[in-house]
Amino acid sequence: MKKKYINHLPPIKQLNLTRRHFVKATSALAGAGILSSYGLPLYAASNVDEMMKMYEGANIDWQSQKGSSIVLSGLEHPWMSSIEPLLPHFKKLTGIDVQVQKQSESEYVAEVPVKLGAGNPTPDVYMVWSYGQAANAGWLESLDQHFDNPDLFDKNWYDLNDIFSSARSFPIWNDGESYVMSITAEAQTMFANQNMLDAVGEGVPTTFDELLSTGKKLKSGDVAGVAMRSKADGTAGSWPGGGFVFSNGGVIIQDGKCMLDSPEAIEAIHYYGTILKEAGPLGVGNYHWYECLNDYMQEVCAIGMDSSNFATDIENPEKSNAAGHTTYGAMVSGPGKQAKPNMWHWMAGINSKSQQKAAAFLFLTWANSKPTCLMSSALGLATTRTSAWESDGFKSAFGKQAATAALTNLQNADGKIMKDCWFHPQSGEILTPFGIAINEVVTGTKSAEKAMTEATAKINKAIGA
Repeated sequence: MKKKYINHLPPIKQLNLTRRHFVKATSALAGAGILSSYGLPLYAASNVDEMMKMYEGANIDWQSQKGSSIVLSGLEHPWMSSIEPLLPHFKKLTGIDVQVQKQSESEYVAEVPVKLGAGNPTPDVYMVWSYGQAANAGWLESLDQHFDNPDLFDKNWYDLNDIFSSARSFPIWNDGESYVMSITAEAQTMFANQNMLDAVGEGVPTTFDELLSTGKKLKSGDVAGVAMRSKADGTAGSWPGGGFVFSNGGVIIQDGKCMLDSPEAIEAIHYYGTILKEAGPLGVGNYHWYECLNDYMQEVCAIGMDSSNFATDIENPEKSNAAGHTTYGAMVSGPGKQAKPNMWHWMAGINSKSQQKAAAFLFLTWANSKPTCLMSSALGLATTRTSAWESDGFKSAFGKQAATAALTNLQNADGKIMKDCWFHPQSGEILTPFGIAINEVVTGTKSAEKAMTEATAKINKAIGA
């Protein structure tokens, strides 16, 4: 049977970087002590020599691939937007020229697989939209041999322990090899309008039951209490709904078999549907992430539960009426259960047909290193490093309270149970029935037990479980 691959990823938020953003980032870095002894910003070309000292502490021959040229391909994405301005510094450090190719998400997902499938040696480094597809097709170079090359990698300097555990486990494929590096981090996070909570005398919910009761109190007139994705496809309710299943002690896939008919999963989706039926907006069955975020920013919804990266838009007063009075919180959990929010790491890997693999690996090492992440995070990029998330620069750009809540959710997330589903070779045939079942529960077409039982049977038949 032909495998289906769908775009089931969390939404991409844009960072439109201008000189004003760099001035703001420099101010944030100054507060964190990341300026030269001469008071010049690290981004200044005249200060490149001093910035290089941050990398010279590595026992890596940065100049080993001098004169090489690599092609970096990616989506219009915050990671690309934050890395691109730093590329002149990478070239100064390594002598490697980086040519950037950026496309919209739809163009990228359609065109890059064609290039890779044809055996094209470029791009050399690319953002990986579907790990399952790329790994199974043989389009990715194993990075393990490069990690073991002392000329290309210094484990002590790189400090793997500084990287979130989920970001370390994400790249490990089912054959035990690592074909990618995690480059960003986001987790399912609550955002709540504090003014609206104060008006009804309620605090930030911490459980499914509290979210239901508080959401019902907050719903009035044209204002919904809670909005979450529930459109009938595999890219909508499956991601936040998956977090509800995980936070009620359930899983989606276990030992290659769908488990959405378990009591824990059925109860979780029953809560999900009940919350949206009783506290959600009119027409919530057609909501994707965009509608949820837009309603929240326009203050026609009091509480949302989606990607932590929404904070950058929510706190932008030019876009959001909720800027300045939003409280960010941990993922809610089922009765007596531990919260395990859903999460995601964007990844980048090396083309298995690349003729510049050593240069490509040096680029990935540099891009994901402590100093590079510290600088990109000061522009609001959610990197995979604890040191960057805890830096004053990131907290200033992202929002201190939002950063704290997102970090808590990332630390509570279970990357393995997420990967068992989203990295499955037939993830599309799992997530689409799951998303449709969530919609059926939210719209009242079916009970949670009926919808989850039927979806489970359909999924297991499709994946041969």
